[in-house]
Amino acid sequence: MADVIAKVGDGLWNAVLMAWEVWWALVLGFAISAIVQAWVPRERVERALAGDGLRPVGRATALGAASSSCSYAAIAIAKSLFQKGASAASALAFQFASTNLVWELGLVLWVLIGWQFTLAEYLGGLVMIALMWLLLRVFVSREDEATAREHAQSADAGHQHHAAGSAVPWRERLTSAQAWSDVAHNFRGDWQMLWKEILTGFVLAGFIALLGDDFFNGLFLDDAPAAVQTLWGAVIGPVIAVLSFVCSVGNVPLAAVLWSGGLSFAGVMAFIFADLIVLPIVFAYRKYYGTSFALRISALMLVTMILAALIVDLVFSALGLIPEARPTTNDVFGSIELDYKFVLNVFATLVFVALIGLTMRRGAIDPVCGMSVDRATALRLDHDGHTHFFCSEHCRSTFVARASGREQANDGGHAHDHDHAAQHGRV
Repeated sequence: MADVIAKVGDGLWNAVLMAWEVWWALVLGFAISAIVQAWVPRERVERALAGDGLRPVGRATALGAASSSCSYAAIAIAKSLFQKGASAASALAFQFASTNLVWELGLVLWVLIGWQFTLAEYLGGLVMIALMWLLLRVFVSREDEATAREHAQSADAGHQHHAAGSAVPWRERLTSAQAWSDVAHNFRGDWQMLWKEILTGFVLAGFIALLGDDFFNGLFLDDAPAAVQTLWGAVIGPVIAVLSFVCSVGNVPLAAVLWSGGLSFAGVMAFIFADLIVLPIVFAYRKYYGTSFALRISALMLVTMILAALIVDLVFSALGLIPEARPTTNDVFGSIELDYKFVLNVFATLVFVALIGLTMRRGAIDPVCGMSVDRATALRLDHDGHTHFFCSEHCRSTFVARASGREQANDGGHAHDHDHAAQHGRV
């Protein structure tokens, strides 16, 4: 029992050390993403992605790169864009870009396993988008796309971030409390959606690192020729991602452990790319677009992820950019010391507290989904003597429906009591 407790303690301490390594990068990345989400009007995004062709796909890529890294937010926004006229290629490009070309992901990769992985992530994201655009019609016909759009338009819209962009000049936004409140609520919304994935990623990485070299050597075929290791890694990487249920930035800590354990460069990249096909997200595709389209785009994404990982590996091998030395477990998890990371983490904590504090001072909690919203910009509803605030029309409608259901149930209960009393009176 003492050994078990010690192992649990070691795994959790590994998770704490890894969180310490990347805390400042996470906060900085989420803050930049929140500024873009808050200050770029959603309507402009939707107009830019309407239609089919290379130009909308290019715009979707650029806008996705400036968006949130949350996989769940990415697929929800992509579904909304698809409903309103964006092509399947544009919607998928937005998803790829918003989960592979974003600030926070690149920063965390750089901190944990090196700039080569950050560069490979950005190059691989572009390669995946290009492959997806070229292979789309092999997997999805125009008829399939039209059917999926009809399904998406009738599907439950769900709630999304409130994008509060306006025509206010940038200089005025920098000194506007309302503008920074918009940023703060998007910042908090991203953390609300992603904290479980990030925490799970750290904890999984902390415990998987305890498995030892023998386990990793067998799983990653370290005794096989280099070409076999590369091909096997590009296949096993997405499988590990799907089974781990972790996505977005939460994938990176585990990717660092897999790289330290001997997974090929292609395998690590394929693992990171595969955050859009973890099982909960595939189930969301099925809800949004129907079973057939969900399976088709999942298969398309799996193929593009494997091919992109192999292409990036080939390019980096030719240029001599694949790191030869792998970090040890101690290198990956680091240590807590009084150094530059300490200063950066203290500053990041101050930024985090300031933004979260701003949402508490100016915000309210959506009673349906639990999201923090700005009182000044949120949807409102006066009910039963109280004012409620909502992140979206969907949540407000859900609240009204639930309230009506409770009132009808209460009325039914009162009617039953009256009938029961009347019956006893007759007796």
